[in-house]
Amino acid sequence: MSGKAKPCIAIVATGGTIASSAADSIQLADYKVSASVEDLIGAVPALKGLARYEFAQVSQIESHEIDDTVLRGMTRAVQQFCDRDDVDGVVITHGTDTLEETALFLHLTIDTEKPVVIVGAMRPASALSADGPLNLFHAVVVASDAQSKARGVLVVMNDRIASARHLTKGHANAVEAFVPTEFGYLGLVFGQWVQYQSRVELPHTSSSDFKRAFEAPQWPAVDVIYDHQGAGSHQYTCSISAARGIVLAATGQGSLSPQASQGALLARDAGVVVVRSSRVWQGVVRPSIKDKSFATMAGYTFNPQKARVLLRLALAQTSDRDQIQRWFATY
Repeated sequence: MSGKAKPCIAIVATGGTIASSAADSIQLADYKVSASVEDLIGAVPALKGLARYEFAQVSQIESHEIDDTVLRGMTRAVQQFCDRDDVDGVVITHGTDTLEETALFLHLTIDTEKPVVIVGAMRPASALSADGPLNLFHAVVVASDAQSKARGVLVVMNDRIASARHLTKGHANAVEAFVPTEFGYLGLVFGQWVQYQSRVELPHTSSSDFKRAFEAPQWPAVDVIYDHQGAGSHQYTCSISAARGIVLAATGQGSLSPQASQGALLARDAGVVVVRSSRVWQGVVRPSIKDKSFATMAGYTFNPQKARVLLRLALAQTSDRDQIQRWFATY
């Protein structure tokens, strides 16, 4: 970067393990969020050579505590930075528990072609071999790289670059916890070297039908119900009374148990939309000949938690089931 003006990277901090510490270096659980965004930057001196920084501390919590209020504030902060001509990219520090949900929400609603990168850590900053500092360094490197433009929201962890559309948390503890689906990683980052090998062709960010949808006054409630042997239909009764949509974490290719079938009929009669996803983390749930009678729709390659994100955004715009099904098929 010698001889070139440093890019301006905005850091939007939300908390999470990357901003946490524990009583000793071998404590890898039950740690507390403690570091501010300034602390995070200060703990990685090498960051000073990469960019100029602006900060926004929108929350300081674990990601399993994030609600609509925090999500809305975070998304607005990201969009405001993206709208500024003097900001070149945005990095969001985030807990890993629900990182993939936030990442997809941003991927579908942020209106920009600038790099937007989400990063987290699996070990607190106080731990032996903490992964947060290098993950953060790599996130800034990726956000500063011109190749990262117009690729949607990216997740950078463990030396790899993934799309928010296809990434999921696949391990509860390991530093390589995040894995892509069968569609793979987008590229690699190693020190200040970035190489992309693929891109997501599905709509996102500036090409999304949901761009700036975070400005809606509220998003409809959608529940996720996990199907299993001997499941009861009582969960559907509860959801139908409170939600406009249900995502079914079904078995296999989106198969409905007898109880889920009964619940889908109850939802159909109450006007509640039911999307069939799968509790299997890879593969596709295609339309079924049974969808017409049960008024269900296929979740395609969206896992249950991501299907919930899309269904909420869809229901905020329309109740047209055909249109909602098209979005699941094309996003």
